[in-house]
Amino acid sequence: MTVTPTVTVVAPEGVDDPLRPSGGNTYDRRLCQELAAAGWTVDLQLVPGGWPRADVESRLHLAAVLARSPGGATVLLDGLVALAAPDVVVPAGRRLRTVVIVHMPLGDAGEGAVLRSATAVVATSHWTRRWLLSRHGLDPARVHVATPGVDPAPPAAGSPDGGSLLCVGAVVPPKGHDLLVAALASVADLPWRCVCVGSLDRDPAYVARLRADITAAGLGDRVELTGPLTGERLDAAYAAADVLVHASRAETYGMVVTEALARGLPVVACDVGGVAEALGATPGGGAPGVLTPLDDIDALARALRGWVTDAGLRRRLRDAARSRRAELADWLTTGHRVARVLEGVAA
Repeated sequence: MTVTPTVTVVAPEGVDDPLRPSGGNTYDRRLCQELAAAGWTVDLQLVPGGWPRADVESRLHLAAVLARSPGGATVLLDGLVALAAPDVVVPAGRRLRTVVIVHMPLGDAGEGAVLRSATAVVATSHWTRRWLLSRHGLDPARVHVATPGVDPAPPAAGSPDGGSLLCVGAVVPPKGHDLLVAALASVADLPWRCVCVGSLDRDPAYVARLRADITAAGLGDRVELTGPLTGERLDAAYAAADVLVHASRAETYGMVVTEALARGLPVVACDVGGVAEALGATPGGGAPGVLTPLDDIDALARALRGWVTDAGLRRRLRDAARSRRAELADWLTTGHRVARVLEGVAA
């Protein structure tokens, strides 16, 4: 008789909240779906708390979840939870077969202790794997890569002048909206409009400052903060766009980059973390976007000016983005990669 493989997945509470459509939440949710479709019994355990900053009660809840798992059980932990609670996760690793998904490294000693105690580690990009190996001296054989998948989507039509800019991400300092607004202020003489899609309640003080910057730059009628969009409304925002602008200061991969490429949209982004990996290149080596140095407002402004004013550049980047679109991996591939890791752990 065939035994159905079982995995307990531990993730932060709110993973299914449509108002918190983060890359990590999407990854966890879709991974659970793909594992279930592949025949795994998935026991999803959601842990409350403001992870990675969690109080004593949240850590006790995590400890109780792990204590309920029988010895030798396979437990897949979201790194947002696991890396912030070494006092809970490291001892559990002596009894359980723990696998930690690292969406965003913390870089502290506790993180290293958790990852060294884990049976296996899943990084969501090759950049992240290299960073973890360099930082923590982990056994390379235990650190695997399963990049986020992307759903197929109709190609965006694009406008002749390329003036519809789209930014997708929670409005928080790491996502660099302040850099974007400063760069947009430098190209205010050009015809463009920018729609910024993302949560507005994570850092209200930052949002207030950003709104003030937008007003001070005279961009109040050209930069729109929509709040989070999902489903058909998010699809419509991508469909109406000409280019994705991503000024993030920290990314291990950048799922919004591949979501844009899935629609044939070129990308203008800061070259940070795994963004270049997500952007990739066409089989012929063409770039489907432009990468600028981190925190370089002038370089970002030059890239935007080039996009809006150079029809030949727009054509080349659009052709490359549409070619890259055909090369993107789907969520089934992500699920299979993680399933192989879990199978090796359970063997």
